[in-house]
Amino acid sequence: MTNNNYWKGKKVLITGHTGFKGSWLSIWLQHLGAKVIGVSLNPPTNPSLYEKANVSEGMTSLRQDIRDLEEVKKIFQLYQPEIVFHMAAQALVRYSYFNPVETYETNVMGTLNILEGIRSIDTVSTAVMVTSDKCYKNLERERGYSENDPMGGHDPYSSSKGAAELLISSYRNSYYSVDNYDEHKTAIASVRAGNVIGGGDWAKDRLIPDIIKAFQNRKEVKIRNPNSVRPWQHVLEPLSGYIQLAELLGNGGIKYAEAWNFGPLEDDSHSVKWVVEKITELWGNNASWMVDKSEHPHEANYLKLDCTKAFKRLNWQPKWSLDQTLLKIVEWHKAVQTNEKYKDLCLNQINEYLSQER
Repeated sequence: MTNNNYWKGKKVLITGHTGFKGSWLSIWLQHLGAKVIGVSLNPPTNPSLYEKANVSEGMTSLRQDIRDLEEVKKIFQLYQPEIVFHMAAQALVRYSYFNPVETYETNVMGTLNILEGIRSIDTVSTAVMVTSDKCYKNLERERGYSENDPMGGHDPYSSSKGAAELLISSYRNSYYSVDNYDEHKTAIASVRAGNVIGGGDWAKDRLIPDIIKAFQNRKEVKIRNPNSVRPWQHVLEPLSGYIQLAELLGNGGIKYAEAWNFGPLEDDSHSVKWVVEKITELWGNNASWMVDKSEHPHEANYLKLDCTKAFKRLNWQPKWSLDQTLLKIVEWHKAVQTNEKYKDLCLNQINEYLSQER
């Protein structure tokens, strides 16, 4: 469970704070009383949760490309953060096929630059480095992937995340090892989440945003891969894991400086078809969908995470079933059509989440 007192006054640097996931994390940490510094490019979508929810209010919001090492170091040296959440990324599989150089530069070299920023100062006690469930070598098997499975990746995005994981592990072993913790006092973990969904996601070529946009415009939504299975989860689920992990690391828990999966329970890995049918039912208003039969770049058909490690060692488990998650998304998007207090809607769902027992 989150200890609110731990975060009060803590200097927390978040990369990628203008994105969907980064905006939710920024709102949550502001709510906990942290002094949040965000480092990111401009919001990646229009509209964006960052702008709609006025996320920049109550934090320091910087525009900087993490591919620029010297500028990244300057930010670390100026703000001297205690805790780092690295979330900035080129996060889309389909986009990576057409922009592979940008994908590798951002996801690999950008991660390297953040690690070098951490190395350039001595104030960082904790770093949570976010990669992806797609970092694993996907063999399209039914068993979920655990933290010890090999890295891989068919497409540029997935392989860039696998490479980032190897990089983080190398830096942890080389500069921030368990054996020398008393000297460096820095604990670095990497985290791998499933398909993160929630209100306020307007990214291109992502299932939930495509569905919501079509239904809001009273159009039939086109679905590319109806039989693909993914570990769907509400954005608050992995964020709760990241925050909990950061607390443990910051309290001297160097034994937690490892890789961690944060995904849904076994029963909540469902097909795209299942998800779209459920949202269609929840949305009502004669919403409908169809299969898009045109050619598309390769995407994995089957991907699941094994989160046993987080369940047992962190005592972390998801709170919301996929049914609840999809209901929360529909409620959020329907609410903003009549009430434009986006941040309040996010805070309401954060408080609902926190009040529910696991």
